[in-house]
Amino acid sequence: MEVILLQKVANLGNIGDRVKVRPGYGRNYLLPQGKATLATPENVAKFEARRAELERIAREELENAQRRAEALKDFRLTITAKAGTEGRLFGSIGTADIAEACTRAGHEVARSEVRLPNGPLRMVGEHVVSLHLHADVDVPLHITIVPEE
Repeated sequence: MEVILLQKVANLGNIGDRVKVRPGYGRNYLLPQGKATLATPENVAKFEARRAELERIAREELENAQRRAEALKDFRLTITAKAGTEGRLFGSIGTADIAEACTRAGHEVARSEVRLPNGPLRMVGEHVVSLHLHADVDVPLHITIVPEE
C-alpha cells in the first residue's frame, strides 16, 4: 500500500514522502489518524495544493514542542505515594499519574506523551522518564517518588 505522509512519522518519513507500508498499518493507524493519505493521482494533486499549509502547521507544532521542552528542561517532579518499609510502592506510578502530576504543577502534559521505557515506577527514589512532545523533541523528566508519612 502506497501512501503520502501528511505529518512526520517516526521511523517512516517526513511530510510529502511517498512510502510503501503494510496495508494494516496504513488502514488502521496512518489513515484514521490523519497522518497519511492514499497515493492516488487525485490525492497527490490535493496534497501539492496544500503542501505549504501542512508544512506551516508542522513548523508551528515543532516550535510549540520546543518551547514546552525549554520550559520542562530544569523541571523536577515530586510525587507522593504510599510505600512499604523496603521502599516498594503499594501499586505503581504510571503514565496517567505522571501526566496528571505535571499538569497540577503547571506544565500541560498529555498521557500519551509520557514514555516509561522500563514499565511503571514501583520503587521510592529518583527516576528518569522521557516526554515525547514531538517526533523530533524528547525531554528527560526527573521524578522523585517520596513515601507518604
